[in-house]
Amino acid sequence: MIDGILIIDKPEGISSARVVFKIKKTLNLKKVGHTGTLDPFASGLLLICLNHATKKAGYFTDLDKTYLGTMILGISTDTQDLTGKVVKVNPIKQNNIEIKDIENAFQKFQGDIWQTPPMFSAIKSRGKPLYQLARKGIEIKVAPRKVIIFKLNLLAMSWNKYPAISFMVQSSKGTYIRTLCQDIGDYLGCGAYLAKLKRIKIGNISIEQSMPLDSFLKLSEEEQKTLILSSNLTALNII
Repeated sequence: MIDGILIIDKPEGISSARVVFKIKKTLNLKKVGHTGTLDPFASGLLLICLNHATKKAGYFTDLDKTYLGTMILGISTDTQDLTGKVVKVNPIKQNNIEIKDIENAFQKFQGDIWQTPPMFSAIKSRGKPLYQLARKGIEIKVAPRKVIIFKLNLLAMSWNKYPAISFMVQSSKGTYIRTLCQDIGDYLGCGAYLAKLKRIKIGNISIEQSMPLDSFLKLSEEEQKTLILSSNLTALNII
């Protein structure tokens, strides 16, 4: 029986569940799961657990995650990312915000912070995912959660019609990067949404160790099997 971990680089435009389905079908397996959802618009590291390895998925879910992202200042959406409807526009003149303002905001949002999970999320209320309620226009009060932002670094700032901020963030499990972007935008007084996201690290496992999904699916069955790693946590440098 095939057991172990696959380290996949998920492309944009596909759900994490769809990645699991494709691998399950390709390898003809009974049990396949992932260890942390990436939204369809996001890309990057997705750990796929095969058969008995699914029992260890919780270890990977609990690990810190590192992302590269881009936020757009001056626009807010109902989903807090590029897929949502624009709910607020606040044009920013170039001389009204500087790199030091972004750096100061990033400093404020490092360490232990409280986040209110977005309505467009898989968190359940009375057995129903919040996003199902949100799509019906129903909004409920969601309790804030404490998360940890270990690192939040400004990588670049560019101007088009609205400022685009490229950043790197390392955070604890349960952190919503799109909520982080919106909260930073609100702190700056202009709003913001997450325009691009790539997960580059889960614990000590990095994107350099991954195989792009399309490339994996094109390999022969024997070649695919050589990429399946042991689910031994020590061997994977997890513990």
